[in-house]
This record gives sequence, structure tokens and C-alpha cells, in this order.
Amino acid sequence: MKIYHHIDEFVPVKNAVVTIGTFDGVHIGHRKIISRLKELAAASGGETVILTFFPHPRMILHPEDENIKLITTIAEKASLMEQLGVDHLIITPFSRDFSNQSAEEYIRDVLVKKIGTKTIVIGYDHRFGKDRKGGLEDLLRLAPEYGFEVLEIPEQDINDVAISSTRIRTALLDGEIDIANECLGYPFFITGKVIRGDQLGRQLGYPTANLMLEEQYKLIPSDGIYAVRVNVEGKDYNGMAYIGHRPTVNGMTRNIEVNIFDFNQEIYNKQLRMEFLHFVRHDIHFASLDELVVQLGKDKEDVLALLVLDNPQFNT
Repeated sequence: MKIYHHIDEFVPVKNAVVTIGTFDGVHIGHRKIISRLKELAAASGGETVILTFFPHPRMILHPEDENIKLITTIAEKASLMEQLGVDHLIITPFSRDFSNQSAEEYIRDVLVKKIGTKTIVIGYDHRFGKDRKGGLEDLLRLAPEYGFEVLEIPEQDINDVAISSTRIRTALLDGEIDIANECLGYPFFITGKVIRGDQLGRQLGYPTANLMLEEQYKLIPSDGIYAVRVNVEGKDYNGMAYIGHRPTVNGMTRNIEVNIFDFNQEIYNKQLRMEFLHFVRHDIHFASLDELVVQLGKDKEDVLALLVLDNPQFNT
């Protein structure tokens, strides 16, 4: 897959089959649309092109809203689309100037001149241009003049996308990892750099890697303990992750830590990818560190039991 970080970098391709959207999460609803895009491209001897935006339009149009959190970072989104076999991903900067184009300017200058769209796959509710006045009706009206076809995504599929996105975000914030993963079609994951902590986990017998996320707009699941799979330098390990403020020691910041099983390597400053497989319990306050250590032992037993259910061949 070729990635372009501005629409001006893109050179039109033969029979470009295009769709547009934020594709946050690249979940099962989005995958249905991408699959249709690939079918159309294969039938016409064309190539698939996805136009997305960064920053997310809501970050520009509603900068006062500090609660905007996304299921995937732009890098994670690109990685997922590459796995799905998309040919071209255009990540163009979203700005107020971009949003102020008229509907016809957007179609003529962006979709036709810069992308060379031959087929556009779009939802009935997709809006674009100044004040979001442009839509499917404009595309259908201008298609004969500019020589492209318009294929509408069925309303049910669009509703599935919207429902899935909302359901995933809600499930993650509630610790319902199983529901989120079912809607995503893959385990929810975060990526980040390993930083130095205060070594408390090591003192308690459960050394942890502390993660600093790549992007602050990334949605983080509910506080608690999770069964996870961790990828370090291309190799997968099982582990037990913790998200929370460490109330037992009066912690002031929200930490993301993982105890990686059967692992004893120096990984400070290395990138780590962590997939959330199961929620184990919510974060709670313990009267002493001794009580916390006892509970961590039980948590590890629970994590291992869940991993065995996932893979009966897993050796605990």
C-alpha cells in the first residue's frame, strides 16, 4: 500500500475506485465497505483509493472539545488498511480552508483533478464542502459532467458502521473488551514507548513495562486488569496489563503498565504493541501492599485461565 500525507502528493491512477471517511477503528463495518471497494477495482482493472483526514475533522471544527478520543491513531489505521490490501491511502491535512470549499469545488478539484476518480463509493449521509452542504445528490448531479460513477453504500451498512463505532467506544470505556473486539474484528490494541517507572511492580514481584502512548487522542480502555498479548520487536508474549491511578499507593497519574510473562529483557525506549484480550477486574484500593500482592497473584491465575480458554495448547 502506498501512503500519501497530502493529497498533492498523489498522482492519479487508472480507474481509481475511491471512498472517503475517517474509518476510525477500521472495524467490521468499515471492512465491508473496503471489501466492496476491492471487488469493484478488480472488476474494472482499477486500484483502490481511500481518502481520509488528519487531524480528525472534529479536532479542527470543535477545538474546544477536549474529550475527542479515537479508536485508532493515524499510524494504526494505516497499518490495518495495509493488512486489508488497500492500494492507496491518502491522509490529507484537514483544515478550515479545506472545509470551506464548495461542494462543486471539492468534487472538481479534489475528487476529479487530484485523485482522478472513476468510481466513488459513498454513503447516503456523507456530507462535504462548506457548511457540510454537499452530499450524494451533488455527486450524482455532477457525475456525467466529470465522467465518474457513483455507487451508494446501502443505508443498513452505513448504520452498521455508526452503531459499531459507538458500541466499540462505549465498550472500551466500560471495560467490555470482548464486545469491542467482536465489533472490531480483531483485538483492540495500543502502541507506545516503554518508559522508566518507579519500579514498584518489580518490588512487588511483578515487574512491569510502563507505556507512554504515541498519541494523546488515543482512546484508552477502562481502568483495571486485563489479559493481553504483547508484541516486542516482532515477537509475541502473553501478559497482564494494568490501567489506573494506583490508588493503593495514592498515585496521581494514570498509568498503563504490563507484566510480560516469561520475559526478562531490557526494553526501555523500545516500541511495544499491546492487544487487549480479556477484562479481568476493575481497579480497586487495597489496605496494604501485602493485600495488593495477594490479589495480583489471583489476577495472574485468572489471566492464565483465560489464555488457556483461548488456546487449550497454551502452557501455563
